[in-house]
Amino acid sequence: MITALKHPRTKIASRSHGYIGRFAPSPSGDLHFGSLVTALGSFLQAKSQGGQWLLRIEDIDPPREVAGSSESIKRCLEAHHLLWDGNIVYQSSRGDLYNEKIQYLTEQGLTYQCQCSRAQLANPDFGRLCVCADQNMSFENSAVRFRSYDDQKPFYDELLGKVDLPRHDVPMQFTVKRKDNLFAYQLAVVVDDIEQGITEVVRGADLLNATLFQLALYKGFDCPAPKFLHFPVVVSEFGKKLSKQNHACEINNNDASNNLINALAFLGLSPSKELKQDSAQNILEWAICEWDLSNIPAKTECIDNRIGQADSI
Repeated sequence: MITALKHPRTKIASRSHGYIGRFAPSPSGDLHFGSLVTALGSFLQAKSQGGQWLLRIEDIDPPREVAGSSESIKRCLEAHHLLWDGNIVYQSSRGDLYNEKIQYLTEQGLTYQCQCSRAQLANPDFGRLCVCADQNMSFENSAVRFRSYDDQKPFYDELLGKVDLPRHDVPMQFTVKRKDNLFAYQLAVVVDDIEQGITEVVRGADLLNATLFQLALYKGFDCPAPKFLHFPVVVSEFGKKLSKQNHACEINNNDASNNLINALAFLGLSPSKELKQDSAQNILEWAICEWDLSNIPAKTECIDNRIGQADSI
């Protein structure tokens, strides 16, 4: 049985204190242009409102981590003058908190033990409600899964507007703790966003579907959900997403000003010729004053503007 353990709490910033955003990369490789766009966009969204911008390293999946990536990510952000507020939160140090929150969900009747394989759960004929949900499975060699009894509803995105993803006829089930005792992304990100007082989640549209799972967890924890804002994902001219998995080129920290200019162009801002030759700090100060979401296409994908100007969809 999962036992609630005592742990040091992150100080929760009250939502009455204003805007609190965050950038939360996983240390699975160096930052690339797509992740710089997300970092820059979330930074500008926070700073244009006089808010805080936090940095969280989502290092809860050791098999996927690349040694040295956490330090590389920090160096890249610093080189581009994307300076975070407060202390960095590392998810790997928060296991006690995650266990406590799973225990809470269990006490609400919102979890069950599951021994199904990933292949079984991925089979569309198997259904999203696995056979373990109605059985009292052993805790040994079991994953912990969340069950939601609510219908999926459309949600509002600050850029895309009303988002109505495909619905299913069965309750929404998903893993919050894996068989190997690693915590699932959906659980950790919601727990941390609640604990850190995040008022708006700003990220790429590749995580749009995850919003449904996370909204279900906010309801399970009886906590108000933040706003959500999903930027278009950066893709190549052939529609291939720029990602660590696709071996996208890492950012050259020695060319910070040019990198920022390219990322700003993707986000709908066009600095003057003079500013393009300026420092990263001055470019950011200008961008904070000029930031406007209406300049960004309300799309889920856009072609890398260093390759071409056409939109992918």
